[in-house]
Amino acid sequence: MTEEVVKKPARVVVADDQTVVREGIVMLLGLLPGIEVVGAAGDGDEAVRLVAELAPDVVLMDLRMPRCDGVEATRRIRAEHPGTQVVVLTTFADDASLFPALRAGARGYLTKDAGGDEIVRAVESVLSGDAGLSPSIQRRLLERLSDPEPQPSPGPAEPPDGLTAREAEVLVLIAEGLTNQEIARELHVSTATVKTHINNLFAKTGLKDRAQAVRYAYGKGLVRPPAG
Repeated sequence: MTEEVVKKPARVVVADDQTVVREGIVMLLGLLPGIEVVGAAGDGDEAVRLVAELAPDVVLMDLRMPRCDGVEATRRIRAEHPGTQVVVLTTFADDASLFPALRAGARGYLTKDAGGDEIVRAVESVLSGDAGLSPSIQRRLLERLSDPEPQPSPGPAEPPDGLTAREAEVLVLIAEGLTNQEIARELHVSTATVKTHINNLFAKTGLKDRAQAVRYAYGKGLVRPPAG
């Protein structure tokens, strides 16, 4: 007579800065089979702390949170606690939210209109090594992959005015309209490091503000205006 193997429930931490939303997700998860909520966090820093303390299987991670957002928290969790998977659960499905989260190490991505069955499937998928993506997110990824890759604008062989390669990279991102925080995420550095690069490149080029930096980047051929 064979013994039936009892599958342990997935231990989950919920991270969301809105108390009502967070409590609602915890309540919903408590009704779902195969999931045990072991903790809830109000921001990314608390989520990282709870992962270190509780070693959950999965974190359901909101993206827009104070102090430490979901992308940075995901990056830290995956770097420091690789045994814990991250499934993003957010209101936003735009490229600016989706791709940084996936690059940070999230294995799943759901929007907050997902039902309980969809959440369970996503948790089970990431724990088995697959991606836990909602159908709408899968379509978005396919659309993005089917788009022709933009060709990079050729720039000068060497950065002008003694700029380092990294300072020139920061300058290009400024010209593309990114904030310091967005540049930090793109380059995987701190905002303090970004500010240092900006101060250095401003000193070398004599620039006084971001508007001048944009004109300078176009004038030196570091970026080119869009065609048409």
